[in-house]
Amino acid sequence: MKKKLDMLEELQEVDQRIDTLKANQSGLQAELSGISQGVDAAREEVAGLETILAQREAEKRDLEATHAAELENIARSETNMKEIKTNKEFQAVGREITAARKQVTDIEEQLLQKIGQIEELSGDLAAKKSGCEELADNSAQRIVAKQAEINQIQSDIDVDIKRRDAVVKGIPASLVKRFTILREQRRGQALATARDGYCMGCNMHLPPQLYNNLYKNEEILACPHCQRILILKLQQQ
Repeated sequence: MKKKLDMLEELQEVDQRIDTLKANQSGLQAELSGISQGVDAAREEVAGLETILAQREAEKRDLEATHAAELENIARSETNMKEIKTNKEFQAVGREITAARKQVTDIEEQLLQKIGQIEELSGDLAAKKSGCEELADNSAQRIVAKQAEINQIQSDIDVDIKRRDAVVKGIPASLVKRFTILREQRRGQALATARDGYCMGCNMHLPPQLYNNLYKNEEILACPHCQRILILKLQQQ
């Protein structure tokens, strides 16, 4: 019976080590995902600025086209004024030209604003692109390093799984099933140390007869409070 208990203890040790390795691996996977998301976010920001810049440049071209059209209209109106015969018509065309010139001035102010916006956006975009490229290069190196850690952990997990399989072969299937159920119910700890009359898994006092029976190693005994399989550990002097 002691051999079975020793093998169960080894099984728990291996399983807990595998749990720890998988938790570490999961943490590294999350870091890896975070690195990739950071690069993606930076690229999305660059793409967003490129879209806004393209919109401002399109707006600038539209203003330039309107500005040119208004200047052409003014020139045409000024030419037509030479052929006007009546004072009333002359005044009407004059008002049109004045209004058109005001429109041209307004468009020119809008163009100056748009040019300023484009210059500012271009500067921001250049800085963001440079930062994004630097981040991407740095992230690529970090991804390679993190992936190497993940791969190494997976290699360690594979070794421990083989060790676990070897241990399980020496334990009766019914006992392995019981162990597995307890692990699921007791947050990965199917076994508990019994010491000085207490179950160290739940810190509850064990019945004296049960505790005495642990010394005999004649059967698998469990804590009546937490149901964990008990492993007797004597107090070291």
